[in-house]
Amino acid sequence: MEISAEKIWNNCLVFIKDNIQQQAYKTWFEPITPLKITDNSLSIQVPSKFFYEWLEEHYVKILKVALTRELGDEARLIYIIKMENTFGNKAPFTESIPSSNQARMNAQQVDAPLQAFSNELKNPFVIPGIRNLQIESQLNPNYNFENFLEGDSNRLARSAGMAVSNKPGGTSFNPLMIFGGVGLGKTHLAHAIGVEIKDKYPDKTVLYISAEKFTQQYIESVKKNTRNDFIHFYQVIDILIIDDVQFFSGKSGTQDVFFHIFNHLHQNGKQVIITSDKAPVDMQDIEQRLLSRFKWGLSAELQVPDLETRISILKNKLFRDGVTIDDNVLEYVAKNIKSNVRELEGAIISLIAQSSFNRVDIDLDLAKEIVNKFVKNTKREVSIDYIQKVVSEYFQMDVATLQSKTRKRHIVQARQLAMYFAKKFTKASLATIGTQIGKRDHATVLHACKTVDNLSFTDKQFRKYVEDLNQKLSL
Repeated sequence: MEISAEKIWNNCLVFIKDNIQQQAYKTWFEPITPLKITDNSLSIQVPSKFFYEWLEEHYVKILKVALTRELGDEARLIYIIKMENTFGNKAPFTESIPSSNQARMNAQQVDAPLQAFSNELKNPFVIPGIRNLQIESQLNPNYNFENFLEGDSNRLARSAGMAVSNKPGGTSFNPLMIFGGVGLGKTHLAHAIGVEIKDKYPDKTVLYISAEKFTQQYIESVKKNTRNDFIHFYQVIDILIIDDVQFFSGKSGTQDVFFHIFNHLHQNGKQVIITSDKAPVDMQDIEQRLLSRFKWGLSAELQVPDLETRISILKNKLFRDGVTIDDNVLEYVAKNIKSNVRELEGAIISLIAQSSFNRVDIDLDLAKEIVNKFVKNTKREVSIDYIQKVVSEYFQMDVATLQSKTRKRHIVQARQLAMYFAKKFTKASLATIGTQIGKRDHATVLHACKTVDNLSFTDKQFRKYVEDLNQKLSL
């Protein structure tokens, strides 16, 4: 009776599972698919070349024992690698590679395997031709914890960052994901963690890189056929900081290589820190296997700072710059620029510059002039509070009614529209939108957005509501 490849492989898995750790089994053996068996040769499909190389380097002995138990001393193993298609065709293509242990598993001569990792570390940050094995952290020392002021809006993220700095790779915050809207301090906090770690653990290799640059390096490594060197470089990092990871959206090749790098670092107790403008639950076109890993550690949100924190941020900046401004001027700026820290600091820099260039005192009149220009230039960045105000006025109700628990149809629809436009016009997470619009959860916001989309197609009057509000909020 002919034995199927699936039956042989399942028998092998039973043996392998008993002899390795559960996490390693899940990561490296569950994704494998048995394809066919020809004579004594079992062909298995693996997700990538890196996956094949890892199996050959770490698990070839146990694979040999397991396969020999099933197929005898003449057993052979062939990897079928599903290659990423970079030529515009939709269908993937495959490459067959015999195991590098074939000489021991089978006496006959076989083709050579893929070239193994080079012993020399090839640093993608080094200009070709200049030899430099030292990995520069790419950190900005000006972004540190000392000037990252704590407030209710960032307390969790800052505290988690401090914990990671004290014990990188040794806390449950691995990975640490920091997410929030534009200009709220994600990059600052990520650098601060790296700077603190370098100060406390000078022997550890820390690297900060934007997701965009990581992607560019990966594409370059594929073009130059140095993908293995690229992976090897990132595997030796002790603390890897990836900024704006939402940039990986839709880039399957980059996601695949980062998935394997992440697994290696995490399994070896190395720290991964990532930032994003969205919570994992809100990310689009990111593979589920990657999103699940983002959720392994802690996701900490940076929210818009309250008035007290905004004033403290301004005072801290002025102190560092050696400038003194009256408290009433500071308070006016802080009260009127609420959207993010970047704009807040930008306004105070403009205020100082205007005072210096025009040789006038920094007073309330000058502050009003600067703030008016700033608010005018940034009016397209709409806040959730502003959206609720516009929607409430449109439906002739107050904001408290909009946020209430009532199930009256016209109020529910107004609330759903507010949630829909908050998702459209702001960078806030679904959870943040729900919290600010009547203390709802992210699932309620998601349902609201889908309801608005559906009603826009089926209800002519409702479509008019959407068009009118869209026009008002886009002005």
